[in-house]
Amino acid sequence: MRKIVKRSNCPISYTMDFFGDKWTFLIIRDVALKGKCFYKEFLEAGEGIATNVLSDRLKMLELEGIIRSEKYEKVKTMKKYSLTEKGKSLIPILIDMIIWGGTYDKNTDAPKEFVKKAIEDRKRTIQSFLDSLE
Repeated sequence: MRKIVKRSNCPISYTMDFFGDKWTFLIIRDVALKGKCFYKEFLEAGEGIATNVLSDRLKMLELEGIIRSEKYEKVKTMKKYSLTEKGKSLIPILIDMIIWGGTYDKNTDAPKEFVKKAIEDRKRTIQSFLDSLE
């Protein structure tokens, strides 16, 4: 499992030490914003994450209290992942990343209408994602 090495007590440094690879935030994005909750769904997300990297990041996120897993009732050999309260607290950061990337990436997949709505009413956009996780 990827070990988190803390370089300093700076909050930005801590955050980057924790989320310093692209896969961690993409997994959180998939749970928080795209409703994915199974290992296979994360693999099929489109960015091409390797199975060993996915397994590693899921374990790390669970160990750090960002996500939780439980046995899926319909198929006991499958795990279902969801965000903890700590994980849900990252939704505003994800929305800000969408706003920033959607504004400055001319080839973005983010619908312009969504980006515009998120800019105009960030608080409501965040709340709608939080409500969808209940």
